[in-house]
Amino acid sequence: MNFSRVLPYFCRGKVVHGFGRGSKELGIPTANLAKEVVEHIPEDIPTGIYYGWASVDGGEVHKMVMSLGWNPFYKDKTKSMEPHILHHFKEDFYGSTLSVCIVGYIRPEMSYNSVEELIAAIHSDMEVAKQELDKPENRMYKDDNFFQEKTSSSL
Repeated sequence: MNFSRVLPYFCRGKVVHGFGRGSKELGIPTANLAKEVVEHIPEDIPTGIYYGWASVDGGEVHKMVMSLGWNPFYKDKTKSMEPHILHHFKEDFYGSTLSVCIVGYIRPEMSYNSVEELIAAIHSDMEVAKQELDKPENRMYKDDNFFQEKTSSSL
């Protein structure tokens, strides 16, 4: 697929409670976006693992890696958008507005034989995201005007 037709993709929405697995089971906290945000993602953006930039409540912009889809390892029935922001936050930010810029595609969704394999794949995705986002053609989106806009227009 030619992702240059659909990316970058910008969206903004409320952080909601997810399935409770990111932090607790995987040790990789995610900032799940409300279903209204997921429902508005264009159909020509396939499910999979992506990298990009994210900002909480108009604050500092950080690198992120994100799962978009059905989480086949867990056989989820609800499509979700689960960014993992590559920054340590001191506290949860449920209810905050998360602004996301999806810049690139890493791989399709996959299932795994164990939680350990899933965790290893996520850590590999995080490394890919860090490397890709350091490239000038991807780093430029960190300073996009989208992140300067007021965050009240969230879904």
